Amino acid sequence: MPPESRKTAARAQRILIVDDDPGQRSLLDSFLRSQGFETRLAPSGLHALELLRNEQVGMMISDVRMPGLTGLETLRRVRQEHADLPVLLVTAYADIREAVGAMRDGALNYLAKPIDLDELLGTVQQAIGITRPEPLKLTSGKNLPPNIIAQSPLMQAVFHDASLIAASESRILITGESGVGKEVLADVIHLWSTRSAGPMVKVNCAAIPEALLESELFGHEKGAFTGASAQRIGRFEHARDGTIFLDEIGDMSPHLQAKLLRVTQDGTFTRVGSNKELQTNARILAATNRQLDDEVKAGRFREDLFYRLNVVELNIPSLRERPEDIVPLASAFIAEFTKGKARFSAPVTACLMRYSWPGNVRELRNAMERAALLSQGELILPEHLPARVRAGSESAPAPAAVGEHLGEIERATIVQALRKHDFNRTETAKALGISRRALLYKIQRLREMGFEVDRGATNPSSAP
Repeated sequence: MPPESRKTAARAQRILIVDDDPGQRSLLDSFLRSQGFETRLAPSGLHALELLRNEQVGMMISDVRMPGLTGLETLRRVRQEHADLPVLLVTAYADIREAVGAMRDGALNYLAKPIDLDELLGTVQQAIGITRPEPLKLTSGKNLPPNIIAQSPLMQAVFHDASLIAASESRILITGESGVGKEVLADVIHLWSTRSAGPMVKVNCAAIPEALLESELFGHEKGAFTGASAQRIGRFEHARDGTIFLDEIGDMSPHLQAKLLRVTQDGTFTRVGSNKELQTNARILAATNRQLDDEVKAGRFREDLFYRLNVVELNIPSLRERPEDIVPLASAFIAEFTKGKARFSAPVTACLMRYSWPGNVRELRNAMERAALLSQGELILPEHLPARVRAGSESAPAPAAVGEHLGEIERATIVQALRKHDFNRTETAKALGISRRALLYKIQRLREMGFEVDRGATNPSSAP
């Protein structure tokens, strides 16, 4: 590590503890040192300010009630000279309203006395990690855009696959539940493609009435129908030399499916009210929250169109399948809505991790927008979350830390489902309501823990 990098790392691990109580200072000092941090001690606000002028630290922890300069006054003075220094306040319950008000002055968070050392450690670890991370570099060599959150192995695998096929001209079908981020993935694929300089045209097939969707896609001639007072250029014409993203393709009517099939076959189409064939070279990305193979079996979706669109399928797992992404996504959303002014209290983080998020990333984003409005850009507390999130988290068991073993119930459910379906991965994933990739990831974890998840080495073909 270069010398300057070592200095930066050391500074980030150095914590200034400000408290007029020697016992409290000693408690925090010994605990933080036992966790590998370097500490500096100050018995008053004035001593803290003097120390900060002569030495750099990564964080300050200050008591609120101190003689001379109070913790809040010290905070305001610190902000004048060290605008970005994370400051954690320690307060008695009687001071909580005052401490919450201090969020306007730039406090990172507050802890109530008596201090929960686990909560303290989590807050400190989060605070010293508040630096803009380097863009995630995939094994394919591409960097994820800085606005993309993909901490979980499942999402990293999805983007890795996308990076390998983005430069091709192949049509891609993106599947996953509503709200998982299918449009975001489509945007990244377009960005990584050779067509990134061309337009990215998006059409939500479920949001446009069938009578208008044909005109929206292919355009129409003047007088083609009542109200067609002028010629209209369709989305496929606009997308020439670029990409067209057809969202919720499973909602398209059989009539329009037939017209879309022709575009996928030879790139030709006609405007409504015209017999003249037009050509487009737009690359088609399609997305759906439906099981299109089931729709094909039920006769609601054309089999030939399904295989035309599904040259490559990318499935995005639900948010409950990738809990590693929940808090990073929530943090990014709250920073967006509050311009980086609000932070999560520890109980909020627990609520976020316990809730199942049936609405996926979209629901999480909406919850963070609500929390930002109710908190007025200060500390996010549980009461700022939607009632369903609080209720869902209260009835759920406490979440295990990322990387810990799967829960007993989940383990038993997966093993039972595997046996029921003769260890067929595809059928098991469908029965469990998760993606095949998510199942394979869980199976690997179970295998490492010594569980029997394979039919047997003598018959490897039984696990397709």
